[in-house]
Amino acid sequence: MSISLLGFQTTISSPVTISGTGVHSGAVVSITFHPAEADSGIVFQRLHDNGSVSEYRAVSSQVGNTDLCTVLGFSPDKSIATIEHVMAALYALSLDNVLIEVQGAEMPIMDGSSAPFIDAIDQVGLRPLAVKRRYIRVVKPIRVEAGSSWSEFLPHDGTRFEVEIDFDCPLIGRQAWKGELTPATFRSELSRARTFGFMRDVERLWAAGYALGSSLENSVVISDDNAVINIEGLRYGDEFARHKTLDAVGDLALSGAQFIGCYRSYRGGHRMNAMALKALLNDRTAYEVVEASVPRARAGKRELITVNAPEFAPWSA
Repeated sequence: MSISLLGFQTTISSPVTISGTGVHSGAVVSITFHPAEADSGIVFQRLHDNGSVSEYRAVSSQVGNTDLCTVLGFSPDKSIATIEHVMAALYALSLDNVLIEVQGAEMPIMDGSSAPFIDAIDQVGLRPLAVKRRYIRVVKPIRVEAGSSWSEFLPHDGTRFEVEIDFDCPLIGRQAWKGELTPATFRSELSRARTFGFMRDVERLWAAGYALGSSLENSVVISDDNAVINIEGLRYGDEFARHKTLDAVGDLALSGAQFIGCYRSYRGGHRMNAMALKALLNDRTAYEVVEASVPRARAGKRELITVNAPEFAPWSA
């Protein structure tokens, strides 16, 4: 299989702001995407009411809680929650360098998918930078397990996701999404898949301080008799598996670089995604860092070369 990859890093062309409700806090939150220089990576800045700023690079080492969403930071007073839908959009569109200013404690949930963030980025477009992009290429299998759940990375000429879920719910059951991840595929098959939850869990989540901003406008809700409550129904017949794949794309974007390989999971989630990514990055024999051998906008598989860059470890920054 041939692959075509970007040879140069990118950023957005100009700032763009998007606002909405935080799914867990229920508060109005606002984020602004700003252009950033090459090798900056994705950086989040939480602006506090007292004028202070909490800053995090969107990398594996900065991941805190992964119970119901992916959180950057380890202190609730300073952390930034629910970053996975934003990260999925940035990763799928091949955006390498962005500064994200956050007015609030989490990302706005919008409609529960990545589509609104795609739309915001499309408003301003991408700008290439005159610095080569480096990729993480998987060269040997890496697998993690937890009970009946597992996730693994496999060598593959491209970027592929195979995500399977299995719920004790007849509406969902066992379903999977499998495919090559490209900007076009993400836009058409994954970006509009929404987060979902069960009515039976609502009171427990509210009591714990979660899902205070959840509604039928931003979540697919399943009733106690296993039916979709939302009047418009599902956007895809297998929207549940597609959203879990969207989450996986966002979680693996915390590698700090695009990866070349296949990611597979069964009954996974944010925690399993984080565990698998750390297992890969902690085994230096499991991957190699590659870049285009010639300075061009796009590079083919045969034009990628391994670079001797032991200092290239954005995921630990």
